[in-house]
Amino acid sequence: MNPSQSTADVAVIGLGRVGLPLALSFADRGLDVIGIDNDPSRLQAVREGRMPFEETGAQEVLGRVHASGALSLSERVVDAAAARQIVITLGTPSFSHIEIDMRDIRSALDDLLGVLEPGHSLILRSTVAPGTTEFVAGYLAKHRGFEIGQEVFVAHAPERIAAGRFLAEIDTLPCIIGGVGARSGEVVAELFGAFHAPIVQTTPVQAELAKIWANILRYTNFALPNLLMMDCERYAANVFEVIDLINRDYPRGGIAQPGLTAGTCLRKDFTFSEERSAAPGMLLAVSRVNESVPLFLLEGAKRRLGTLANRKVAVLGLAFKADTDDERDSLAHKLIRLLERELADVQVHDPHVTTPTLSFEEAVDGAELVIVASNHSEFCDTRALAAIAERAAADCLIVDPWNCWGVAQVFAYASELAALGARG
Repeated sequence: MNPSQSTADVAVIGLGRVGLPLALSFADRGLDVIGIDNDPSRLQAVREGRMPFEETGAQEVLGRVHASGALSLSERVVDAAAARQIVITLGTPSFSHIEIDMRDIRSALDDLLGVLEPGHSLILRSTVAPGTTEFVAGYLAKHRGFEIGQEVFVAHAPERIAAGRFLAEIDTLPCIIGGVGARSGEVVAELFGAFHAPIVQTTPVQAELAKIWANILRYTNFALPNLLMMDCERYAANVFEVIDLINRDYPRGGIAQPGLTAGTCLRKDFTFSEERSAAPGMLLAVSRVNESVPLFLLEGAKRRLGTLANRKVAVLGLAFKADTDDERDSLAHKLIRLLERELADVQVHDPHVTTPTLSFEEAVDGAELVIVASNHSEFCDTRALAAIAERAAADCLIVDPWNCWGVAQVFAYASELAALGARG
């Protein structure tokens, strides 16, 4: 379809945790939006006015958009050409041998090749390896002969919003746009001008690097306290007290707290730099630290309890982030697999995820080991600690790398923690 005859303002290809809130936000601001996804259950939920996952405030927005009819849905990528601006929010995983997996993006490009016309814009919202935006532009030029930046517009506008904070940050976080050619950045800025956030124009590769390295920074910052936690175990020191000593009234402090550092962005995005790194192995070492935390927690428990075979172990939390339902690349799953290899009887509870789990009471009743894998607010309530002390085995060991109850113990027995929590 000729973009001058468009029936919609913008199409969003991929209605996951990035694409659906974006599509709803565009529609809520008066744009006609086409949402495209190949998951029938997700499309059905949106058609019925139900959010298929948790995102703060999104259900209310979906209700308004559903009533207004500003969002239409399709499972066909080619239908995106009915909109002048096309945003791709598809997943970009990495292969196990440190290489970006572009199959979903390539597939979408191939679907669009025959229907793109002068005037269309193609915007990569997904996190991609450096050079990917230029590749997309070159792919369109090679196969259709478009002059990018004059006839068809291509840009990278990376998503940088944290899970659960989309509706607040879409209007506040600077929107980075890296356009290819003379006018791509300007044209794409018109679309994102629907929001109140400042727009920052740059080159495509700088936009790609900014997104990747924002996640690498967080991944590295979290690896440091995790490695410190392991060092403290080796030297019989308290990691929380050491962190307090580092940070207290010290202008060059600022070390974070330990925890299970995961999530689909942090666990994979470093590989997009590692793929062609000038210092190969540096970021792999960072990954190795964070990936070792589940094993560290398990081995610490074994040092205190002995064998875990046939012992009841309660794992609290499957989500990778507090108070969300997002299990993607959560280290809780790795922890559970490691426990099962020890022949432990693993019982799991998470009040947020869609995966069926036991109730809190069922999970902790008679447990000899309780591991806090997600720092959900429900778990960090002292009433949860008191319930564990009451319901679990008398000598139950609690493993809490998050310091959920402020008692500063990674490994401690339930009775000891309950007493400390009561005094706190």
